[in-house]
Amino acid sequence: MRRPPTRRQAGFTMIEVLVSLLVFSLGVLALVSIQGTAARMATDARDRATATFLADQLLARMLIADPATAASFAHRATGTTACAPSGASSGNAIVTGWLTEVERQLPGASADVQQIVVQAGTGQVTVRLCWQNGNDPARSLSVTNQVQWQP
Repeated sequence: MRRPPTRRQAGFTMIEVLVSLLVFSLGVLALVSIQGTAARMATDARDRATATFLADQLLARMLIADPATAASFAHRATGTTACAPSGASSGNAIVTGWLTEVERQLPGASADVQQIVVQAGTGQVTVRLCWQNGNDPARSLSVTNQVQWQP
């Protein structure tokens, strides 16, 4: 008894081609998603580094200021909710110039949502910075330091 001749498969079938295109497309979409996430994270890291630099810059300016003017550095110092402080704005020229820099360097930052709390007698200063990049949720950074004013 002779067997019928077997046909050798020579190439991919249409289903195999479609499945391979599907797998390839999913891989490309995943890479695009990862790239978008990486770009957002890089932007967030840059903004946090800028905010840290700005807070440090204000603390350094406070350190060399006259200790008698310590209370004038307080800006919207009441309220504990981040990005929604209350209280009076500072009239100190150093603070107003610093707030202008904050608005210029951080996206979506306004002077009304920044907070500087100076605790009388202890020299403890808390700087809270808030900003919002596009439609992302508001970001905040809080830095507390002990300022040793020299009399």
